[in-house]
Amino acid sequence: MEIIYGNILAESIKSSMKQKIDDIRAEGARLPLLSVVLVGNNPASMSYVRGKEKACSSIGMLQKTIRLDENVSQEELSNVIMELNLDPEVDGILVQMPLPDHLDETAALELIDPQKDVDGLHPMNAGCLLTNRPGFIPCTPQGVMAMLDSIGYKDLSGKRAVVCGRSNLVGKPVALLLQNRNATVTIVHSKTPNIEQIASQADVLIVAMGVSQMVNENWVKEGAVVIDVGINRVNGKLVGDCDFESVAKKASYVSPVPKGVGPMTVCMLLSNTLDAYKMHTQGE
Repeated sequence: MEIIYGNILAESIKSSMKQKIDDIRAEGARLPLLSVVLVGNNPASMSYVRGKEKACSSIGMLQKTIRLDENVSQEELSNVIMELNLDPEVDGILVQMPLPDHLDETAALELIDPQKDVDGLHPMNAGCLLTNRPGFIPCTPQGVMAMLDSIGYKDLSGKRAVVCGRSNLVGKPVALLLQNRNATVTIVHSKTPNIEQIASQADVLIVAMGVSQMVNENWVKEGAVVIDVGINRVNGKLVGDCDFESVAKKASYVSPVPKGVGPMTVCMLLSNTLDAYKMHTQGE
């Protein structure tokens, strides 16, 4: 059994991006800029934003966080997003979720210019993914695919993939990406009967259910690749949706939590922002 360390893979990809940004700086051109909109003082959101700020800084990418009061109105939030859309210096826009209850998250996401939607959550980018056209792909699913790339799982013809979870953020996009690589894909979720039996037939098992250590060796086919997307805090410790020690008995590859998908998510956000920069500067 081999462990797919997302943190090591992310550092390798970030090193390559840093070199590209160093080259841009040497040419005297403007640098890529990611703008993050943070509403309120949610501790988890603030921690995630700090992580993004640190990641940008590590590769020389510019980053600007716009902090808004928890009681900001929908109109005020909309105005901030529209200003960022019009700012030619801004390449990527990310609205940190979740928003306070009085704000409409969908309306905020739909307002972002699809060419600056580096989180890949705008309906236009979702449609591009559905029809296998170029567009920004959500960062976590993109990170999962990069982890599969790293072990040589690029063409999945003849492979059976099972995705546990059907969220718009992870489950559905991952299923589409796997399908685009010729895998035969099944999505299972909380309402699926015989979920363990279906999962145990998978050559590639992606777990994103949000239930700590739910998946054990009984869910895993001998020699399967298991990617654990879950992040849960149990007794002050981060754990995934898989019981790592149990799953490792049968899997050929497994991703850990922490040091697995999490670092890849942030890495893909930087990658999308760099791609947006290239798109925006081609005509300059």
